[in-house]
Amino acid sequence: MNTDFDLLTTVEYGGCSAKIPASVLESILLNLPKANDPNVLVDIDTHDDAGVYRVNDDLALILTTDFFPPVCSDPYEFGQIAATNSLSDVYAMGGEPFLALNVAMFPSSKIPLDAYRQILEGGASVAQMANTIVIGGHTIDDYPPKYGLAVVGKVHPDRVITNAGLQPRDVLILTKPLGTGVTVAAKRLGIVSETAYNEALFWMKQLNNTAAQVMQALGVKGATDITGFGLIGHAYKMAKASNVGIKLCSSKIPLLPEAYKLVDEGCIPGAAFRNLEYVENHLHVDSGVDYNAKMLMCDAQTSGGILMGVRPERVDEALSLLRGHGLGYSMVIGEVFQGENVLIAK
Repeated sequence: MNTDFDLLTTVEYGGCSAKIPASVLESILLNLPKANDPNVLVDIDTHDDAGVYRVNDDLALILTTDFFPPVCSDPYEFGQIAATNSLSDVYAMGGEPFLALNVAMFPSSKIPLDAYRQILEGGASVAQMANTIVIGGHTIDDYPPKYGLAVVGKVHPDRVITNAGLQPRDVLILTKPLGTGVTVAAKRLGIVSETAYNEALFWMKQLNNTAAQVMQALGVKGATDITGFGLIGHAYKMAKASNVGIKLCSSKIPLLPEAYKLVDEGCIPGAAFRNLEYVENHLHVDSGVDYNAKMLMCDAQTSGGILMGVRPERVDEALSLLRGHGLGYSMVIGEVFQGENVLIAK
């Protein structure tokens, strides 16, 4: 679906690259009032993907919201990607989304209103695929446009998957390739092929529902989705929350087509440097690690994959299930060890 208006012309940082830097966000959240309710199973303490509230012994609700400026030119595709990204937090915690609200900012006097209609239609199409009912929303007039969802999901209270659930000896599997931030920046500069760019769009539109189902089937306890803080930032948050160490193998990281070449040519978005700065005091990098690979591990992802910790004896089964259901880039990229919350790139 096409429109005459190119949404990418409205932004410098689109998608999850527009997030406030992790270090700044953590300082802001530090002194907020803490939840004092035994039914709050997950709150902001571990900076997890979403909040979780126990309703009864069999049901807990997952609550999350996510929205951002355009990450692509086409309004319909932007709606699809933003909705997919918003639903991802529920899947990362092993849940099923079922209700949502549109959250939108749109400059009605600067951009044709038909573009807004297409954004909402794109979001609705993804929600329908996810068996999620959009029951309303809120729009304000603002530039540049922004869109996402507030989502409610459900999960059994005993089966919540969190970023604090990693255990020593877990094997780390990533389900989508890295490089969306680099690819979108390159599109804005006109230096990436349409084939490579379309591959990035394809993966940003893929729901993480299969990963959630596989995690529940295999009893995974620790996972997160990879978005604006990059693989490095989100892995560090997991290590810190779980009180473990993480070792990542840079040569095993799945990458989008042309992403490595683009970084080698100097196309490195500013968000990647902010993510590196966030973890650098906790990051030990082997001397043989390739600089381009390291920066791709810092690249801010939009609607990225799930990073999950799988017990060693179930890794082959996990990879078979993930790849068998279309997640062909799924790879073992590291492991968890007993120790400090230090991330090691190797």
